Amino acid sequence: MAWILITLALLLLAYLLQAWSKKKLERRLPPGPKSIPVLGHLHLIGKNPHQDMQKLAEKHGPIMYLRFGFVRNIIVSSPQAAKQFLKIHDINFASRPPHEASKYISYDQRNLSFGAYGPYWRNMRKLCTLELLSSVKINTFKAMRKEELGLLVDSIQDAAREGVAVDLSDKVASMSADISCRMIFGKNYEDNEIDERGFKVVIQEGLTKRMKAVAKVFDKFLEKILDEHAIPKDPGQTKDFVDTMLDIMKSGGAEFEFDRTHIKAVLLDMLLGAVDTAAATPSELDMTEEFGFVTRANHLKAIPSCRLHLN
Repeated sequence: MAWILITLALLLLAYLLQAWSKKKLERRLPPGPKSIPVLGHLHLIGKNPHQDMQKLAEKHGPIMYLRFGFVRNIIVSSPQAAKQFLKIHDINFASRPPHEASKYISYDQRNLSFGAYGPYWRNMRKLCTLELLSSVKINTFKAMRKEELGLLVDSIQDAAREGVAVDLSDKVASMSADISCRMIFGKNYEDNEIDERGFKVVIQEGLTKRMKAVAKVFDKFLEKILDEHAIPKDPGQTKDFVDTMLDIMKSGGAEFEFDRTHIKAVLLDMLLGAVDTAAATPSELDMTEEFGFVTRANHLKAIPSCRLHLN
């Protein structure tokens, strides 16, 4: 009987502490409309959120507090207030808030996309800018980009001869992903080489319910890539991003701790950036109708609009 009373007392104490902490936090928050349990202020937002927030800002001020579900938000609605957040106190708001996806998939926020702003993020950005994304490094892949563009042109010409519709959005996105893949890994990987279900399915699951399992899928794939690059290459072969980062790791040239985990975090950043997972409406060029396809020997030139009016 005594342990039941102790348990109830502890639960009551925890509830009171939580309520006191919540009340103390709310006293420090900007003003806002009255919320409802669970939903917060979601019931106040309709089909045009910007208009609804403008109306709320007229009543509660340029800096107001809204809660969407269990997520607290500070809404800024004036240039003066925006300057405070984006210029004067920008460092306090430079980092993305931590969440489960970034914890598991980005190696505990070791990449650039989700890494907290600070010395590590600045050094990692400096490494990527100088070693991976410099103009000298990008120019080493010029022949490869020309080759991939030629393959795209050839495929569109084949479609034109056969009189079939071409999904240009899909083809350009595929070419962009292939170029990025060859720059990062040195070769193309098929969609099912990451996982038998395909890359996009893995990402979609990773952001909803199976983040830990998806993190293992990516880690296994990236470890395989690092092991493949451990084999010495021909001296004349162009070094991809993996080769460059492995050289930096072995030489100890980084200004911060830089091991295989950090390399995998950067690679995953590059990989996710190379593949557009957003749904888009395809733009089709129908070769069966009045459209034609022409290749030009000379570069196309932009004509100023004023000359068009004069002509």
